[in-house]
Amino acid sequence: MKYLFYPGCSMQRSAIPYMDSITAIEEKLGMELIEVEDWNCCGATEYCAVNRTAAHSLVARNLAIAEEMSNGTHTLMAACSACYLNLDKTDHYMREDVEFKNRINDALSAGGLNYTPGSVDVRHVLDVIFNDIGLEKIKEQVVKPLKGLRVAAYYGCMIVRPDVDNKFANPEYPTTLEDLMVALGAEVIDFPMKTHCCSGHMTQISAETAYELIRRLIYGATRYEADLLVALCPMCQLNIDAYQNETNRYFNTNYEVPILYFTQLIGLAFGIEPKKLGIGREFVDPRPALAKIGVEFNDETPRKRVKKPEGLPMPQMSQKHGGDDR
Repeated sequence: MKYLFYPGCSMQRSAIPYMDSITAIEEKLGMELIEVEDWNCCGATEYCAVNRTAAHSLVARNLAIAEEMSNGTHTLMAACSACYLNLDKTDHYMREDVEFKNRINDALSAGGLNYTPGSVDVRHVLDVIFNDIGLEKIKEQVVKPLKGLRVAAYYGCMIVRPDVDNKFANPEYPTTLEDLMVALGAEVIDFPMKTHCCSGHMTQISAETAYELIRRLIYGATRYEADLLVALCPMCQLNIDAYQNETNRYFNTNYEVPILYFTQLIGLAFGIEPKKLGIGREFVDPRPALAKIGVEFNDETPRKRVKKPEGLPMPQMSQKHGGDDR
C-alpha cells in the first residue's frame, strides 16, 4: 500500500526517533511511504493567529504538491498531530468556503501551484495503521508481545479535536491507541487525561503553567501505576519527556515516567532492535520499564537538558497592514 508522506519539521530534529521507528516498521506493515517533494513547514500553531490567509497558503502549498504527486494514491499521511491538523483543516476550509479557496489558490498561483480541495485524503499515521493495516495483520507480526508492560495511551489535544472529517470514532474518548496496544500484548491502564493538553509551547512562554499541565499528566499515569506513556505527537513527547525534570524541581516531586512513540512499541513487539527504533534518545530513561518485557540495550545518552534562559519570540501583528484575520 502506497501513501504520500508529509514528515514535517519535528521529524527532522526533536522527533527523529519517531521517524526512525516509522521507517523501521514500514516494510513489516506492507506500507510504502512516498515523501512529499520540497515540502515546507505547516506553520505549527501560532501562524494562523497572525495571518490566516498566509498561514493556510503555507499549508496548502504542501497539499498542492501532494495533489501533483498523487499517482495511484490519494492518501496524504502525517505523523505529527499539528501537521495533520493543519493539513486537514486547510483542506476542509477550502472545501467548505469558495471565497477562501479562491484566495488561497490565488496565493499559490504565484508559485505556479493550485490545489483542488478534497483531491487528497489527509490522515494521521495512527488512523492508517489501525484502519488500513488492521489489528489482525499487526498481530501476525508480533514476535515479542509486550506482556507485563503497563501503558497509558496518550493522544494529546489536537489529533481528535477538532476532528473535522470524523476520522476517529469518538473525539472525546478515543480508544484506537488502546486497542492497538492490547493487540501488541500490553496492558492498558485507565487514563482519563488521554486527550488533555501537554502545554504546547507554554514551556517557552509560561513555565509555571506548562509544569502544572505536565504534572497532571504524569500524576495521572503514576496513579494507575503505568510503566510509561505512549504518544503519537512530537510536541507531547518532547514536553513530557524533556521537561519532566524541571517539573520535578518545581513541584518537589520525583517522577520518572518515560514517554515513547506508539510506533516504537510496535517495533519492539515486531522484534526490531531498540536502536533502530530510536529508543535510547529520551531524557527519561526507558530501560527500567522495558526490562519488564525483556528488552535490554546499552544506553549512553546524556540525560541532562541545557535550559535556555530566553523564551520563544512572541508573534507581532503588522503595524502597517494590521494583519489578516480573514
